[in-house]
Amino acid sequence: MTVPCIRALQRPTSPLMKARQCKHNSRNMKRSGDSEGEKRRKRRRLLQELGDQKIPFLGPSDRGFQQLWDSSYSGLVLKRSCSLPVELHGRVQAALLTLRRKGCLLRDLVRVRDRDVFTAVSRALLGEPGHTYRYLDTRLFAIPWHSEDTDVKGQNCCDPDLRAACKALWELNTFFCSDVSQLKEGDRLTQCVKGEAEAKQGEEGDTESKHSEDSKNSEGGDSESRQSEEGDTESKHSEEWDIESKHSEEGCSGTKQEGEWETGSKHSSEEGESSQLKPGETIVGTETEPVELGPKEKPVAQLKHSLSDYHIEDKEEQASGQGCSQPSPPQVCTGPVKFNVTLLNYMDPAAMSQLKEEPYYGMGKMAVGWHHDENLITHSPVAVYSYSCHDDKGESSEGGSTEKAFWRIGLKVAWDIHTPGLMLPLESGDCYYMRDDLNCTHQHCVLAGETARFSSTHRVAECSSGTLTYIQSQCQEALSNLHTDPETGSHSLLALLPTTLRRCEEIHNEVEFEWLRQYWFQGQRYTRFCSWWTRPMEQLEKDWRLMETMTMLFLASVEDEGRAEEGRREMAETLLSALTDRHQQRQTWRDRCHSSLAQTLPPEEAPVDRPFWGMDDPSMPLPFDLADIINRVESLLWRM
Repeated sequence: MTVPCIRALQRPTSPLMKARQCKHNSRNMKRSGDSEGEKRRKRRRLLQELGDQKIPFLGPSDRGFQQLWDSSYSGLVLKRSCSLPVELHGRVQAALLTLRRKGCLLRDLVRVRDRDVFTAVSRALLGEPGHTYRYLDTRLFAIPWHSEDTDVKGQNCCDPDLRAACKALWELNTFFCSDVSQLKEGDRLTQCVKGEAEAKQGEEGDTESKHSEDSKNSEGGDSESRQSEEGDTESKHSEEWDIESKHSEEGCSGTKQEGEWETGSKHSSEEGESSQLKPGETIVGTETEPVELGPKEKPVAQLKHSLSDYHIEDKEEQASGQGCSQPSPPQVCTGPVKFNVTLLNYMDPAAMSQLKEEPYYGMGKMAVGWHHDENLITHSPVAVYSYSCHDDKGESSEGGSTEKAFWRIGLKVAWDIHTPGLMLPLESGDCYYMRDDLNCTHQHCVLAGETARFSSTHRVAECSSGTLTYIQSQCQEALSNLHTDPETGSHSLLALLPTTLRRCEEIHNEVEFEWLRQYWFQGQRYTRFCSWWTRPMEQLEKDWRLMETMTMLFLASVEDEGRAEEGRREMAETLLSALTDRHQQRQTWRDRCHSSLAQTLPPEEAPVDRPFWGMDDPSMPLPFDLADIINRVESLLWRM
């Protein structure tokens, strides 16, 4: 079989095709280019004036910590490890180790600003059967919970150990669904009845102690990863700080650029009593009076205030994103919480050559940069289980003598340059909830500890167009316009209305680029340890092949000289738009599959360029390379 080379897909385009591309690019630039350029310029100007000064943040040992939590981070809830059943801890931690041992946790090759990069953390998605989760042009396909649900029970899609591990995480998910709904605003529940020792009293110093010599010198990170076309000043705080700032270990934000300072409505805070977390408490923020910064922080806060005019809140961008879908209006979480997926993450700081410093507050080394979790039902909570261990045998870490020995989460108020940040250490087995609108109004980062860490991040993903049931219904809709003669097996289109044809071609592209190529781009990773998706993807590919036949019939109708010219022109324009998009996306995916980064992966993880077929493949109604067909349709339009 002859395989066309990549260069064949890069032939010069005709004037009409170039005009269509220019029009498409111009439309996109009009939407985002100007606003992005303006934000970059204003962000650069702010960072130049900010210089090396750090914005204050508070940790548990600082005065005013609890009051800051109550006033500005009230949606954050911390559950200490002893508030969960011991047996559940054991099953969950064994499950995480099993998944890692079996090779289920892998780094994703994602797309950031038109280039491929590996994620810093290794991941796997578990969840409701047939669910997916999309981020950074990457769709993850969920390994099913393997609960007692009828749609999974009895299917031998994985070995007993993996099935037991998935079920343990389903049990954790069930616990979270029940527990997060029971907590009410202002609750302070003591979950442990053991006789724990009283926690240490907080230090009486002001927040300036947080900016030690170690923090003051923390602008760093390796120079190569910090390079940016925006210049040296911005590169120190730019989007390059962490490629995962748009999506991270705890989630993602395709709508916010990391390093973007935002103006907001929060006021400066007022110093309060020192507070120390007790080991056995579930801590919930409550609304109280704001906290005021100590005198040494005021110059920094005043600087932020004086620079607030340099920031514009782009509400259109806030509302956008790359999710399973972008519903209008967005769904809002009501009624009992039902987490439908969990994104599992693993990272060992010792295996990372260089971790970047958190650039704004001096909080320490970042495993994951500042972000919002995206693709969630509006106002739905997020629940996170954190497990730190020394090695794959699962020896738990007890932490070191300093806060930085622990893994920590950092939080800041989005669109706000006045409110101090919050830093919360996590012991192994601790959990936290982000409730109400915290994920929308705040950003968070993950700060690396000294040992390896797993996290299980449970969420209510917005998957109205991200489930197997959804895409199967789309296929059914498209194929309902295809008639197959029961005697001859020949095909014909039932309707030639431009709106019907346009809809069929949209579904055709969705199946190919949002499902088939997404699935195979991740190589053989799913079939290696779980075969649940194998048959559904085979059926999707069969449906897609029939859609290729539909496109061939569509082309034949457009080129039929006996058809009225007015109707043919509208049909030809519809077809040209679909084919141009398909041609360009095939080129992009082919380039990604053959990129230098993709070639570094082992064969079982390497991207597969599928569907792909040679020019002489008799089973395919149309060629893979659509350039010649596009030229034919363009020529037809020129003659009309």
